Amino acid sequence: MDKKVITNQNSQVKQLIRAIIIGLLTGLVVSTFRLIIQHFLQFVQISFNYFHQQPTGLIYWAVGSVILALILGHLAQRYPNIKGSGIPQVEGQLKCQFEEKWWPVLWRKYLGGIFAIGSGLFLGREGPSIQLGATIGQGVAETAHVDSLNRRVGIASGAAAGLAAAFNAPIASTIFILEEVYHNFSPLIWLATFISSLCSNMVSMTIFGLKPVLNVPYHYELPVGLYWHLIILGVILGILGRLYQVVILHLDYWSGKLTWLKPTAYPIIPFLLVIPVAWYLPYTLGGGNQLIAELRLLPFSLSLFVGLFILRFIFSMISYGSQLPGGIFLPILTLGAVLGAAYCALMNNWGILPIQYLPNFIIYAMAGYFACISKAPFTAILLITEMVGSLAHLMPLAMVSIIAYLVVDVLHGKPVYTEMFENFIGLRTEKKPLHQETLSISVYPGSELDGCKIADYNWPADCIVSLIYRGEDKIIPNGRTVLLAGDTLVIQANISDKNKLQEILEQASHAPKM
Repeated sequence: MDKKVITNQNSQVKQLIRAIIIGLLTGLVVSTFRLIIQHFLQFVQISFNYFHQQPTGLIYWAVGSVILALILGHLAQRYPNIKGSGIPQVEGQLKCQFEEKWWPVLWRKYLGGIFAIGSGLFLGREGPSIQLGATIGQGVAETAHVDSLNRRVGIASGAAAGLAAAFNAPIASTIFILEEVYHNFSPLIWLATFISSLCSNMVSMTIFGLKPVLNVPYHYELPVGLYWHLIILGVILGILGRLYQVVILHLDYWSGKLTWLKPTAYPIIPFLLVIPVAWYLPYTLGGGNQLIAELRLLPFSLSLFVGLFILRFIFSMISYGSQLPGGIFLPILTLGAVLGAAYCALMNNWGILPIQYLPNFIIYAMAGYFACISKAPFTAILLITEMVGSLAHLMPLAMVSIIAYLVVDVLHGKPVYTEMFENFIGLRTEKKPLHQETLSISVYPGSELDGCKIADYNWPADCIVSLIYRGEDKIIPNGRTVLLAGDTLVIQANISDKNKLQEILEQASHAPKM
């Protein structure tokens, strides 16, 4: 057998083993993260039930909340890489535009996320789960002393595994990382991420069982004659999704206007505001799992649903603006679910939509709202399908998601996590000395590089293509090598501005030929 073939097979076997290890470790870490948060939220609800009988306990709770808020605020400001969801940081790592050490982020994100999300703030566990998984993947890869590309494969695998453990949705988790975070669908990447997702999901199912994460039972399928509602719903979701993007991307700017409050004290505001929420509406606490599950059981009232949307929208922004570890993934789905309920109530009041389709519209709107804000429609469709445990909604989900996506596109909205990363990395712009770097890009159909010989392209100065991954093969290129769509190029460069070079190369590999 050819020596090159044997070497490639050995490399693939090692990558497969690493993917399994990453998936199992991530499944264990993220499942315990998810389990502890659930118990913390239950403790908060039990405590406030007790405070209804003993209101003086609220004084001690408020004092403890302020102390905890200051501790978490200090932790987040001193170690800014643990702020927020963590998805923008992971995307930056996969684009070679940002780096972080895995262990310091792992344990701080784990503890910070537990106390921030478990305290009842309107933050999601899914973004932090992705970053936790990415740090585990990075740690495994660095321990194995792999090359730069396989290190990024490890990070992507861990990120997908983290989301799979958080949602019990391995297929959607893989698609989300490839579609929204890594933007790379090469066999080298998707196989490793999918294997890690499956292994992580196996661990999660062992702990939490087979019940869907978002259990929204429905009894009727939407008749084709009512599909016109999906168009209207998609437009509404798109408009409100663009509003969500604008607001959340300006939070840091608006927070900076609070000159009278130091950043370490930002968390005090949501920690005190969550007290009346827990007092009156305990089922709304946290990311929103409980609210989604109970939404169809609440009084069928348009004013109630609109009120819940306003509450969830404003307080989730305040929670995220505190810069604590916590994501927007599940809060977005929760807002979508409430919007679906509000739409059904409005149309029912007008006598043009039966109340029996309330669960359907809760499910459709979750997918549509996430699809337009993240601009990841495939992920949205598969995610909701896996999470509700039914394939019956594929066509309505696709319609709502695509329409909402197009509306945001018309309104010039960009993927929210990409925009968040650009905001995040903008805080760390600095002049760097010239040094050797390794980058990787994927060649897309119709781009300048597709079908081009290496010698015929005008590469940036001090830049050389050192390796090509084509399917399962590794190719050592020369000037006559023709680049093809689907190739992943490993590039060595002496550069001072890594981000700028990455941008130039990605433009060449993505932009359609004229």
